[in-house]
Amino acid sequence: SAPRRLLIVGAVQIAQVLAGLARELGIATVVIDPRGRFLTAERFPGVTLDDRWPDEAVAALRPDGATAVVTLSHDPKIDDPALIAALKGGAGYVAALGSRKSHAARRERLAEAGLTAEQIDRVEGPAGINIGAVGPAEIALSIAAGMVRALHA
Repeated sequence: SAPRRLLIVGAVQIAQVLAGLARELGIATVVIDPRGRFLTAERFPGVTLDDRWPDEAVAALRPDGATAVVTLSHDPKIDDPALIAALKGGAGYVAALGSRKSHAARRERLAEAGLTAEQIDRVEGPAGINIGAVGPAEIALSIAAGMVRALHA
């Protein structure tokens, strides 16, 4: 099977933990964030860093069925274009951080951007398996579990 990859959009604290879990799982990880001050080798050791605009980066990285794309920035200007590129590119797992309320608003924005209901339904939101996660480490664990489940499916 193809090597598994994870594209994380948003160089936030959850991303640091998720990148570490992915490394332990043997999943090659790229962290994408145009905000360079967050995107440092100190915060993300051993991870590929990409400071392009997320839609450009995701499209260039050509996600396939063995690729997970997870958006964590909480900023629709950063997250939504990445989700659109991931869905159009055929990523195997697409997930977005946020509450059910924010996910409902996200679904409306993606529909306005021209995605089909079928495409929008592929976005897992809130991201991850519901384990009642509290704090960045538990949230990252729930997302890693959802990603592994999807990539094994």
